[in-house]
Amino acid sequence: MKRTNWKIIYFVILLLFVPKRALAMHIMEGFLPIEWAIFWWAVSLPFLILGYRSIRSKVRENPETKMILGLSGAFVFILSALKIPSVTGSSSHPTGVGLGSILFGPLAMSVVGSIVLLFQAVLLAHGGLTTLGANAFSMAVCGPFIAYFVFKGATKLGWSFSLAVFLAAAFGDLGTYVVTSVQLALAFPSEVGGFMASFSKFAGIFALTQIPLAISEGLLTVVVMNFLKKYNLGELKLLRVLSKEAR
Repeated sequence: MKRTNWKIIYFVILLLFVPKRALAMHIMEGFLPIEWAIFWWAVSLPFLILGYRSIRSKVRENPETKMILGLSGAFVFILSALKIPSVTGSSSHPTGVGLGSILFGPLAMSVVGSIVLLFQAVLLAHGGLTTLGANAFSMAVCGPFIAYFVFKGATKLGWSFSLAVFLAAAFGDLGTYVVTSVQLALAFPSEVGGFMASFSKFAGIFALTQIPLAISEGLLTVVVMNFLKKYNLGELKLLRVLSKEAR
């Protein structure tokens, strides 16, 4: 019991006191030049519009899936709020977008992920409003699309359901950090070596902490998905995650 209490205290301290620097997975408020902030907002906006339509269509078709949609959003919020310090003093975190991408598709997660990012920027000072477009594109657009296509590809290859879920969640997480590295490298190319040198620096900083986190997120997503498979099999069939014959 005492050991459990110490673990809880440790994670609370991490949440409250981990530094919020620009090299965190969420790009902090005011860090991007204004032209890049506007650019990423413009790129992300069409996905939000399509995502809203996708959610409306799915919920209208299957109202009983609203609870699982809420679960997907809560999963993203909790995991992406767990900032873990890296060796550089910056922070990394899981994204949680793989679960919802498998269940509702990547377009729906563009809205869910963006809402989560907005709440984190306002309530936790994690990310920012001017950089919301950039953060949404990396975590709420690219991450979900990568997770979705990895899951579909693994399923078509005949791999097990759990393995497909694990790979989707892990690569969705890793894809997010790669896109964030690209965004930072585009905004701040190195004086020597330009974009590639800057990208290598940002990606290298993330990799040391993000790879273990991606593996952990993949495993956790498998646990949650297997729980849903056991107790919400009907909803998974309605969402076409599983075939009608699945048990």
